[in-house]
Amino acid sequence: MILEMKVPSPGESITEVEIATWLVEDGDYVEKDQPIAEVDSDKATLELPAEESGIITLKAEEGDAVAVGAVVCLIDTSAAKQESNAPKIEEKQEAKKIEVKQAPKAATYATGSASPAAKKILAEKGMDATSIKGTGKDGRITKEDAVKAVPSMGTMPANGSRGTERKKMSMLRRKVAERLVAVKSETAMLTTFNEVNMQPIFDLRSQFKEAFKAKHGVGLGFMSFFTLAVVRALKLYPDVNSMIDGDFQIKNDFQDISIAVSGPKGLMVPVIRNAENLSFKGVESEVKRLALRARDGQITIDEMTGGTFTITNGGVFGSMLSTPILNPPQSGILGMHNIVNRPMAVNGEVVIQPIMYVALSYDHRIVDGRESVGFLVAVKEALENPLELLMDNNAAKALEM
Repeated sequence: MILEMKVPSPGESITEVEIATWLVEDGDYVEKDQPIAEVDSDKATLELPAEESGIITLKAEEGDAVAVGAVVCLIDTSAAKQESNAPKIEEKQEAKKIEVKQAPKAATYATGSASPAAKKILAEKGMDATSIKGTGKDGRITKEDAVKAVPSMGTMPANGSRGTERKKMSMLRRKVAERLVAVKSETAMLTTFNEVNMQPIFDLRSQFKEAFKAKHGVGLGFMSFFTLAVVRALKLYPDVNSMIDGDFQIKNDFQDISIAVSGPKGLMVPVIRNAENLSFKGVESEVKRLALRARDGQITIDEMTGGTFTITNGGVFGSMLSTPILNPPQSGILGMHNIVNRPMAVNGEVVIQPIMYVALSYDHRIVDGRESVGFLVAVKEALENPLELLMDNNAAKALEM
């Protein structure tokens, strides 16, 4: 029986995906549920598992954009698994290399020559075809090669590298690029900044982090403090927790906090659902779970959809200060940065304290200056006085110790 494998829908509003990588070869025997391909949507990279066991026939090339529901491969479920005596792929490739070395291809008229269109372009640039490496068949110089060619501006270093690589961006990266440009052109984005004295959080973590990890199996990091501080501030300034839909403003009575994490395919933004109902332990456990899923490429579309506010931490890469870009259709994003010991006035004396700069980017169409500055000040207050404002003056109880 020949089974047609079709592209499943990875999520609402997604109509096509791109074949990023085939994990099997045409003609391979595959087992049921074995990952056979990685596919890119405009939101995530997902694995495509084999629906049945059998011999596979590929119907799409890597880099092809295929519609949801389209057939991407066939599986002959009646074929039995056989041990093959054929050389391995690596051996075939090695043999091919040896064969090419032993019998080099004879030069042809096309090798190194330019097409008529390419000759005209090169002539206009005052360039010689011998200085161009062709990408066409048998090394032929194409029109595109000529267009990309850059005339020399003088003598180049004798041994300097001049290599370039042309690589198609993944569908995820192309979609991110579109969204970032759209944010700049479709929102009235502004950013306000402040600084946070992290010493009170350092003191609490020094006192409780070992016992917290031993009891709960997760570390007591900064994300739980920041997430709960954001939840508190969003309740005080609900406009920051809203979004625009046409001529309407939609306010949310819940706080779904998106957290930016690095994955193998780039930045991903999974969502902590109903963060207002989570404790320190709950936030840290959810952050760890989502970060591991993103790292392992297992994050789903549903897990990255529906956030009402975003937190991003450029500090893990060493950023001192940045202007985070909104995650549409959200109206606010908080940027965390690195922590540096700086001189600070405390009770009339200059002391060295661990300071973090924080930034809030917001959509000025529905968030005014009073709300944006007030929100960031509320975050600062909670982080500098977490015992009172986030723990109800009982750290042990708040940390479930």
